[in-house]
Amino acid sequence: MAPLGPFEPKPQIAIGVSGGADSMALALLAAGWARTKGGAAVALTVDHGLRTESAAEARQVARWMRARKIAHRTLRWQGVKPYANVAAAARAARYALLADWCRRNGVLHLLLAHHLDDQAETVLMRLSRGSGADGLAGMAAITELPDVRLLRPLLDVPRERLRATLEQARQPWVEDPTNVDPAFTRVRVRHALADSDLQPRALAETAARLGRARAALEAERARLLAHAAWIHPAGFARLDVALLQAAPEEIGLRALAALLRCISGENYPPRFERLRRLYREIVSGGLPKSRTLGGCLIARDRAGLVIAREPAAVSRSASTGGKTTRWDNRFEVIWHGAASRRLALAGISLQDWAQIVRKAPELRGSALPMAARQGVPALKARGRIVAVPHLGYGRDYGVRVRFAPSAALAGAPFFIV
Repeated sequence: MAPLGPFEPKPQIAIGVSGGADSMALALLAAGWARTKGGAAVALTVDHGLRTESAAEARQVARWMRARKIAHRTLRWQGVKPYANVAAAARAARYALLADWCRRNGVLHLLLAHHLDDQAETVLMRLSRGSGADGLAGMAAITELPDVRLLRPLLDVPRERLRATLEQARQPWVEDPTNVDPAFTRVRVRHALADSDLQPRALAETAARLGRARAALEAERARLLAHAAWIHPAGFARLDVALLQAAPEEIGLRALAALLRCISGENYPPRFERLRRLYREIVSGGLPKSRTLGGCLIARDRAGLVIAREPAAVSRSASTGGKTTRWDNRFEVIWHGAASRRLALAGISLQDWAQIVRKAPELRGSALPMAARQGVPALKARGRIVAVPHLGYGRDYGVRVRFAPSAALAGAPFFIV
């Protein structure tokens, strides 16, 4: 755990515990570590409801945790389940439920039980898909999310050692049938790895070396962005093209990809070939007046280069969590009093903008560039724009809106108020 810090003096940690051998071993080890530090651990089990046994397994995990004096909570995936890409949807739902619980309970550290063999399998899977150096670096020991730090303390520990730990502690575990089902790619890769001369530890060590290289490149990317990019609270960016041109191409590509993800709120950067085409247009001076990529609008104006949200991609809905709403996966909105019942979030159309300027002519010369105006969140009542907090337009409803991108430019997540 020491390399994964810093931790508070009495660390409060959460552990994702499915009931399988890996996560059960992590729960016992991590809870013991937290106690030695004067802190506490809570085990979180997600019941996806995809198998008839899942509810009973969650109850069994709860009993095992209670016997070990480890706090436990079961989180249920509610609502309609998808028919396609079920595994990916279930994984996304699991991470979302775990992170949301940590946010609501003020827990900064979420531990996951990925181990050395998982890392080796991940490297092989990504190699088969033609991944680059970043993909072949495998899973990171520390991943910063908007609500929590994901920690993987077992990446250099083999599966057999974790099972031996449980056997020594006389702790049973749940055997998930999907872990032996050849319908899943990871299971097929696991069997192929077992039948080959490849050594999981060698693959994991390769991933670790590439991970160190990835970290160094990310540090250079952060340094470039600190000088070349300026983020506006309304959720758009300006980019200093001269500094981008002066940087090595690999660093410039990474910086541009990070900016596009940050401003768009998308989960993944654009495909590499499209990203490289945009980068070369920018540094060569051949960029047209505007173009779109990865959910962003990239435009030139008299002040330079603007990267804003693509108007056609702006979300028409918002995820809500009581007093807090996340809009377009980019903004966090905190409601007060009755505002959440009377108002709705929306983007600004060109017609809306014309209406706003008629009522407040002083906004005609707004500091917001034209490319960014349709990606700014507004408050609507009965279908009409009544306030745009970032423009100071309309009544103050006591609603706090802040740019909180799901993908940080560098390192830890951030808010711009």
